Amino acid sequence: MPSSHETEQEEQQQRSRAPSEDERYAQLEDRYLRALADLDNFRKRSARDTELRIADVTDGLLRSWLEVVDSIERALQLTADERAAADLRAVHDQIQAILDRQGVTRIGVPGEPFDPGLHEAVGVVPTVEVPDRAIVDVAQPGYAVGDRIVRPAQVIVARRPQPET
Repeated sequence: MPSSHETEQEEQQQRSRAPSEDERYAQLEDRYLRALADLDNFRKRSARDTELRIADVTDGLLRSWLEVVDSIERALQLTADERAAADLRAVHDQIQAILDRQGVTRIGVPGEPFDPGLHEAVGVVPTVEVPDRAIVDVAQPGYAVGDRIVRPAQVIVARRPQPET
């Protein structure tokens, strides 16, 4: 059995090892502040993830509507009936107004420089009539919402003819 002197020494050692109230308070405050920062980071990450998911769903929906716009534009090019063309133009204008209100902009205009971030080259035409790497024709227009590309424009690009050797 340990003597009372040994017991007192053990108790004193435990007290000296145990943190004081100020140290314990500092530890708890540190844990609290870290948990608060973790919660704030989680909220920010969740908000960012939600925005990305909403953007992905919106872009998918817009791509579906853009197929309708493409079909109407092809029908307008092919129709000879003026009455049908007027009706198609009215529907096209209505859809275009909705897309405009949603911040959707058309990209890919003949004459502008080719930008691989905005355009997809589907053909190359050798010519000296327009600047090198300029868009000659638009096979399918592209669309963007703000700085997000919903669909790149499919374009035909001008290239300088190679000199014959």
